[in-house]
Amino acid sequence: MPTPEGGESRVTGVAGGQAAAPTDSGGTVSVSPSLSALTPEGYKTELGSRHKAMAGAISAMASARGVKALNQRVTRAAEALNGAADGLSALTPPDAVRTQHEAYVTSLRDFSTALSTAEGKVGARDLCTSSAVLTDLDDKLAALDQAGETLESAGDYPADVVDVKAGRKQTRRLSNGSFIRKGTLNGRSSLEIDNGASRDAVVTVLRGGSKAFTVYVRKKAKFKIRGVRDGNYKIYFTHGVDWDGRSKAFTRECSFERFQKTVKFKTTFTATQIRWHDWRITLHAISGGNAPTAQVDPDDFPG
Repeated sequence: MPTPEGGESRVTGVAGGQAAAPTDSGGTVSVSPSLSALTPEGYKTELGSRHKAMAGAISAMASARGVKALNQRVTRAAEALNGAADGLSALTPPDAVRTQHEAYVTSLRDFSTALSTAEGKVGARDLCTSSAVLTDLDDKLAALDQAGETLESAGDYPADVVDVKAGRKQTRRLSNGSFIRKGTLNGRSSLEIDNGASRDAVVTVLRGGSKAFTVYVRKKAKFKIRGVRDGNYKIYFTHGVDWDGRSKAFTRECSFERFQKTVKFKTTFTATQIRWHDWRITLHAISGGNAPTAQVDPDDFPG
């Protein structure tokens, strides 16, 4: 029986690489080596390089004063956390904390997404203070705090970036006619304020460049200020929900306006009479109104 002639036996490959796996079609399938997990020290370094930026962005947002500053800091916090989540998701953590790492990255993304939503609410004046933003983010903030603490406790990893707390949602109000600032009221004139709007209001009255008085007027209520002194006054008012006495601002649904014309109070003395001006203003639109108002930049509002 003839012996078949055979060709030269040959095995091809790449030095230092992995052999290709055969396929049914006779071709080859490339096998990529898996990324090596970071050492605990290497992983700590990666977390540490991002910790300060994330923690700082959250703290800066929580300490923002004013609507415009708050809007900017919410945006920066969302960008900082989203960037950190992108960077950390590309890492291969030590096997012992893989589950905690994945939960942490997920919480970072969830919180960043919630911050982006909150940014829109701040822009629409639905949320007006940092405390209101934190309350709105309560669930996501708590989840990130827990995920960071869990990862940190698993190996002393610098992952706890939340050092602020969200308060409960409130609807705080002052009594109608409460003075937030009460200047000297020893004149003869009066100013009646009619707030027929659906939200409480705070009215700030300026004489020259100084605040003469600031008073709280509840929705659907009126209040008369007596003893107004002679002078030309500018009148500003803000509507909103939940008055925060510490920040002297409404935390939700805020708006800022002023009367375009100044209000003049003048006392006139004659031989037989003393005459003075009394004014009445409405903080809501009325038919036949003759005192137009204008929106005010929150930063220009006399707080």
